Amino acid sequence: MKLRLISILALAVLVGASVAATASANGKGKLFQFRGELVAASTGSVQLQVEGGNHAALRAMLGQSQNQTFTVGTKTEILIWRKGVPTVGTTADLKQGDWVNVNVRGKAGASLADLEASPAGIIGDRVSKPTGGQPLFLYVGTVAGAQSGGHLALHVKAGNRLALRSLLGQSADQTFTYDDGTIFLLWQGKVPTVIDASQLKAGDRITVRIRAPRASTLAQVEATAANHVGDHEPGNPATQND
Repeated sequence: MKLRLISILALAVLVGASVAATASANGKGKLFQFRGELVAASTGSVQLQVEGGNHAALRAMLGQSQNQTFTVGTKTEILIWRKGVPTVGTTADLKQGDWVNVNVRGKAGASLADLEASPAGIIGDRVSKPTGGQPLFLYVGTVAGAQSGGHLALHVKAGNRLALRSLLGQSADQTFTYDDGTIFLLWQGKVPTVIDASQLKAGDRITVRIRAPRASTLAQVEATAANHVGDHEPGNPATQND
């Protein structure tokens, strides 16, 4: 009886391994999508300045540098998008500065190192960063400390023209929205590190970037999830409109 039970368990392990191998071969698994500007490309890898991604990808990026290198394998498909039409290309068609999406499949909770070692399934080159034709509202200020619950309370001190216009007659204390697609970056030198809302510190200089229709009211802008939140981000917000 004991020998039979051991045999059944061994068979179950073999079947499980076979299913896992088949799933891997078929490109199944959780999708991790990284989005950003292409830094460099070679026949075996692409380096990306990550500026966004889905929730799984941004979670894997926590505590890591914004610049990351992903593996290109023999089965990686490279799609070059031009005027809304994709064509199959090679890494030679990828140009520095292009806006690129890198799709990698992996186990839920996979580490960034594991994802980077796994060949990407699809790499899409869209040339320029998609903005949906929406202008930028850029707010700069400070927070009282860590943020949570999809809301960021900011004491606004500066902004670009659209942001400041939306604040006319309003309090300097405003609450903005973020979601799973919002990237949080901490600048401690030339290369920022990915963080999350809970790591924002009281008194830090925070920049909030939101894309919304030009005629949006402040309430409408605040209800739109931020694309990007920067901690100690360099630059003059008054000159940033793209």
